[in-house]
Amino acid sequence: MNPSLHEEIQQRLQALAPSYLALVDESAQHAGHAGNGGGGHFFVTVKSSLFSGKSLIMRHRMVYQLLQDLMPHRIHALRIEALIDDESSMNTQ
Repeated sequence: MNPSLHEEIQQRLQALAPSYLALVDESAQHAGHAGNGGGGHFFVTVKSSLFSGKSLIMRHRMVYQLLQDLMPHRIHALRIEALIDDESSMNTQ
């Protein structure tokens, strides 16, 4: 994985004032994936009080807005778990 891309994603997501942030590079799981022009596949879990009162779609839009210029060339796919501070993760990873 390109550490500078990982760091850049984490830095950009700091705009959400996360109480928790985890970023996993899942690119190896998608080797040979049709349509992948070389960008990475990432899974981000972010907890933020800024998500409070927002629908899941709005939470995802907030994340995408911070990373939109990295897609689709540097980030090919992004899986998002966007939670408010008192929500538990549904992910079993």
